[in-house]
Amino acid sequence: MRRMLTGLLAESHVTRFEHLALRVAEHAAVRGFHHVVVYLADLQREVLRPLAGGLTETGTPEGRAPLTVEGTVAGRAYQHGRIVPAADAADGRHGWWVPLLDGTERLGVLYLTTSDDGEDVREDLLALASLVAMLVDGCRETSDSYARLARIQPMNVAAEMQWALMPPRTYADHQVIISAVMEPAYQVSGDAYDYATADDLVHLSIFDAMGHDISAGLTATLAVGACRNHRRQGTGLEALGDAIEGVLLEQFGPSRYVTGVLADLDTATGMLTWVNRGHPPPVVIREGRWTTLLRCPPAHPMGTDLKLPGTLCHEQLQPGDRVVLYTDGITEARTRGGEQFGLPRFIDFLVRHHADGLTVPETLRRLVRAHLRHHGDRLEDDATILLCEWLGPHADTATNTAPLAGVPNPPAGR
Repeated sequence: MRRMLTGLLAESHVTRFEHLALRVAEHAAVRGFHHVVVYLADLQREVLRPLAGGLTETGTPEGRAPLTVEGTVAGRAYQHGRIVPAADAADGRHGWWVPLLDGTERLGVLYLTTSDDGEDVREDLLALASLVAMLVDGCRETSDSYARLARIQPMNVAAEMQWALMPPRTYADHQVIISAVMEPAYQVSGDAYDYATADDLVHLSIFDAMGHDISAGLTATLAVGACRNHRRQGTGLEALGDAIEGVLLEQFGPSRYVTGVLADLDTATGMLTWVNRGHPPPVVIREGRWTTLLRCPPAHPMGTDLKLPGTLCHEQLQPGDRVVLYTDGITEARTRGGEQFGLPRFIDFLVRHHADGLTVPETLRRLVRAHLRHHGDRLEDDATILLCEWLGPHADTATNTAPLAGVPNPPAGR
């Protein structure tokens, strides 16, 4: 086991993305893991696509064809973040699907076979998958090959900018789980989200720039950059919206604007503080069934220079509360027949899937699938959701964060 991990780690420093699957298979064989295939999820988390180059002996599942997330054993491992046994290989070996998680972000799954079963085998599978996920993550920012593998259709320039700017779509620690989605993934332009941690404080923000073109993408990008820059210089939440507006006005004058919600969550106390800049109000889901709209007197959209005062609003959260920020592309989008998805349908979906015990990222993945189906897989406006669950001030990562974020609970160790 040690030889497998240390050997793979040592080689990884100079391994290109295109050679990663081959290196993983070579070093996995040291531990007795064979038929290794790395599958990575596409941008919309609908398909698991094989990474070329593994030592895939006869019997590799599905002939290394792409696998759908829905309706496959591999997809079940991906959706629930759990090791799932596969059909035993022809030579009597045990087959496994193992989720690839970078922190708590789901990257794909690993398929391999072993000669035996047991807690020690599963523990070693998780260790290998964790290292592979870290190596994939280390390559993907600089690899066009990864970008091509993760895309199943062309992406416009605005979306290229937005995805490069966004933080990971899933994050978790002892106190919070954060997850986000943006659609239409290949055409998104004016929407953006951001989050960051600093000691006990978690910052959350969502933006919706006017328009749906490259100009909208540039406006949203500038808003996120200004937000990060002023926040990291110590600008408080009350002044942050005006600071962002100042940057927008300096660059564009009053011709471009952005709506948004800027929020801080104190994870030690559960106090949520936010300011609304002309944006749909956040929603809180409590105990999996009660919902509250967080109404707050809105100031003007950032960039309009209307001089309306901003108001800091506060809400005391309870452990387990989910705070949902979203853009109007979720609630106001209409089908060709004029039917609106609507806020009640949006909230009902979140409540029902919370009750099902789904992880936060899987809930959002299914929600956006339902939203796209409702609109015939065609959206006229960007639709973005940022969801943050506060676990409480003293949550236990192993027993609390893991199942909610989609992280495999560690097996009984040796």
